[in-house]
Amino acid sequence: MINLETPDYLKNLTSGIHNLAKTVLRPISRKYDEEEHSYPKELDMFRGMQILGRPKKKKKDDETKQEGDGKPKKGINLSTVAVIEEMCWGDAGLLLSIPNAGLGNAAIAAVATDEQMERFGKMWAAMAITEPGAGSDSGAITTTAVLDGDEWVLNGEKIFVTCADRCDCVVVWATVDKKAGKAGIKSFVVEKGRPGFRLEHLEHKLGIRASDTGTFVLDNCRIPKDNILGSPEVKTGTEGFKGVMKTFDNTRPLVAAMATGIARAAVDYLREKIEESGIKLDYSKNPNNVSSIEKEFYLMEAHLEAMRLLTWRAAWMADNEQFNNTEASMSKAKAGRWATLITQKTCELLGPLGFTRDELPEKWMRDSKIMDIFEGTGQIQHLIVARNILELSSKELK
Repeated sequence: MINLETPDYLKNLTSGIHNLAKTVLRPISRKYDEEEHSYPKELDMFRGMQILGRPKKKKKDDETKQEGDGKPKKGINLSTVAVIEEMCWGDAGLLLSIPNAGLGNAAIAAVATDEQMERFGKMWAAMAITEPGAGSDSGAITTTAVLDGDEWVLNGEKIFVTCADRCDCVVVWATVDKKAGKAGIKSFVVEKGRPGFRLEHLEHKLGIRASDTGTFVLDNCRIPKDNILGSPEVKTGTEGFKGVMKTFDNTRPLVAAMATGIARAAVDYLREKIEESGIKLDYSKNPNNVSSIEKEFYLMEAHLEAMRLLTWRAAWMADNEQFNNTEASMSKAKAGRWATLITQKTCELLGPLGFTRDELPEKWMRDSKIMDIFEGTGQIQHLIVARNILELSSKELK
């Protein structure tokens, strides 16, 4: 039987993180939304805090074991998505600005060797995938990596890179063999300061403005041979690309958790205002026998819970070394889309309060939009889920 009760260790963890989000992030949320590209110095207190951990490999005979007291095993992925939800309840842009918590760190954790974790694990790592001509189709990237002696030489342009200015290194996706298609795509760690690697400019954005987003140009950028993540071998078919794509199975539940945190902030605020207006929320009533605003609110809460459960399932599967490609995309598709709808509906129901810059709901509406776009758009997630369920290849179902 599925146990949907939140484990005690998660309750204790999220309680502490929620207090941090409430007392540290929420008070400066508007400040750094207005001061785009300014680094939030208040976040230095988080240096050394491991937001995105690296799952420990389990022994085969421990696959189904529980802790000695009979409680479920503590999972780093489940803990991480729970922490991220709480932090994004405070502010999503600030969460993305926390040192050493970049999406590139999750990419490194997904496929790095122990030696690479020693070298790069403590760095603040961004992730560079998107190009001017390659957005949702990651397999269409044209940035190249050519092996020259003991170094890789990279050439190309990467856009919309999160933490572009503040990071220490960037996980760059490039092809080592254009003729091999997706099988030739690999990921490389490029440290800031490398000759031929420059930050071209920073973007001015709709939402998550506390987080810096920029464009990188790689012009004959040389990096050590062992900075490639995973095997340099180009395997037949898409097997090699699947290794690179494992990154998304790690990061998509994280984005889903971010979306859930933003949506929950909006729902919590709306609940407070509904109760202040004198409406008593009564869950025992038939949804068809309540006011329009109550019915809308109950629907928002139901979708919020579905977002969280899908995200937790994907994270739990990762903790238990189960292939979670379908579930990761399900969580991202659901949470990304419904965070946008929930925050929009919140602003609509609040009236003037939903549009004034004196309050945060309009900011949450802006912040939520990117959750349905980056790390693979909602349309791409639906394609992945459909292909997996129907057992069709990307060529058979486009």
